[in-house]
Amino acid sequence: MNGAGNDFLILNNMDGSLPEERFPAMAKLLCERRLSIGADGMMVVAPARTDADFRMLFYNADGSMGEMCGNGARCICRYGYENGLAGETQRIETTAGLVTGRRIDRRRYRIRLNDPSILKTDYPVECGGSPYRGAYIELGDPGLPHAVIPIRGLADIPARELFDLGRALRHHSAYPKGANVNFCEVIGTDHVLVRTYERGVEDFTYACGTGAGSTVAALTLQGLVSGQNVRVSMPGGDLFVTAECQHGAVQNLWLTGPTNIVCIGEVTDEDLISDRNGE
Repeated sequence: MNGAGNDFLILNNMDGSLPEERFPAMAKLLCERRLSIGADGMMVVAPARTDADFRMLFYNADGSMGEMCGNGARCICRYGYENGLAGETQRIETTAGLVTGRRIDRRRYRIRLNDPSILKTDYPVECGGSPYRGAYIELGDPGLPHAVIPIRGLADIPARELFDLGRALRHHSAYPKGANVNFCEVIGTDHVLVRTYERGVEDFTYACGTGAGSTVAALTLQGLVSGQNVRVSMPGGDLFVTAECQHGAVQNLWLTGPTNIVCIGEVTDEDLISDRNGE
């Protein structure tokens, strides 16, 4: 599936037949483009341990476990609905906490992102001798870290230059957990251009749901957008974010966007089968 170009493999493990300790290696192998299916990440649907419809385990393309993924959660909400695991509303247990979703129509889903556990709207960093006056946000607990970096003329910056800056900031000492780096520019009324360099993928992705949410949350508190149905344009398409704020804090953060089922099938990757059988 993909959500605005952010693509994922979804495995159903509701019967517990796949051992959880194998998921990191499976994600790393199956998400490798050209050598296998290829994706930004892998999600596993498993029985919930709390009061939720099911549990979502998220793994980045490098095999590392992610706290949560906004576009992934929207996709998995549709998966849960269409496979009888949840109704029109969905309650998904994630590593970062409970995520609730709602079906808008066949392809559009809306989720309530995890509340920010850390939100610093003035978080300056220096990289390559240049100062960047950004923001820092962690969604959920444990928090999914996001840096929000305003860049003037974002659309015109050469891809290689932006990549090098994204990679440098992603590993910057100012972010002890590393960070997903969201470069942004307000290009109209409640319209934001965003490019996200994602940790775990170690590259720019077509879209990042938690990145879109974090960016709008920061810009709303800074008074640069209204926070109501803000349009976030990413290479894979548009996402819409509503940030409900009160007394200088974000109370609710909503993410709406498209989902797409690309294919349904059986994994026959012989490297994976050989690894399982020890051959």
